[in-house]
Amino acid sequence: MTQADPNDVTLHGSRLLLRRASAEDAEALCAILAEPSVAQWWGPFDRATALDEIDTSFVIVVDGAVAGWLLFEEEDWWQYPCVGFDIALTTDLQGQGYGREALRVAIEHFIGRGHHRFTIDPAVDNAPAIRTYEAVGFKPVGVLRSYERRGERWCDGLMMDLLSEEFVAG
Repeated sequence: MTQADPNDVTLHGSRLLLRRASAEDAEALCAILAEPSVAQWWGPFDRATALDEIDTSFVIVVDGAVAGWLLFEEEDWWQYPCVGFDIALTTDLQGQGYGREALRVAIEHFIGRGHHRFTIDPAVDNAPAIRTYEAVGFKPVGVLRSYERRGERWCDGLMMDLLSEEFVAG
């Protein structure tokens, strides 16, 4: 019996779908990353390298259009199975629950693959993102000091994690 390619995945939520990102999504994703409400957290980016992680990501599709990007780093070693996330959502859909829904769909998928722990690391001053992640069940576990560069300054990140038994399904 031939097993399905784990990279050929489309996941469905009630208002969105997640599908594996491809090179054809580059222009739409770069446009989202350049939106001021996204760029303030993702920082200035070089179009040539901004999408280096496209192979380990989903695009968030709403009404047939690319509306965001959900990156994941899956550790599948039996002793440390976990998944780390980063997410960016187009300005027009922020604050409407699409980020929560995308994370819930992805987390359910990875729980089904045997993962029990998830991480995400927003900027400590990104209150809307932190509220979104808390609504899904993520909890703060510590501050990552001088974690990321935004322009010319170093900024702190908030490490958050979620155990599968703490997951708040939609």
